[in-house]
Amino acid sequence: MPRIRVLVSVAGDGFVWEPGQEIDLPGPEAAAWADGHRAELVRSAPLETPESSAAVKEKAARPARRAAPKRG
Repeated sequence: MPRIRVLVSVAGDGFVWEPGQEIDLPGPEAAAWADGHRAELVRSAPLETPESSAAVKEKAARPARRAAPKRG
């Protein structure tokens, strides 16, 4: 079930939601509320960004250095 984070106070028949409160709603209802003004969808897993990734960093392979020819 999707979760939304309430952005503004909302009250209705039998419920009151405060800003910052997280609510679980059925999919279509959560999508309707999560319009960016009243609420937003909450991700279950944090987004992975290159800066925060714990993945192993790859390095480009460098060509082998050749020895300079000897001058005699």
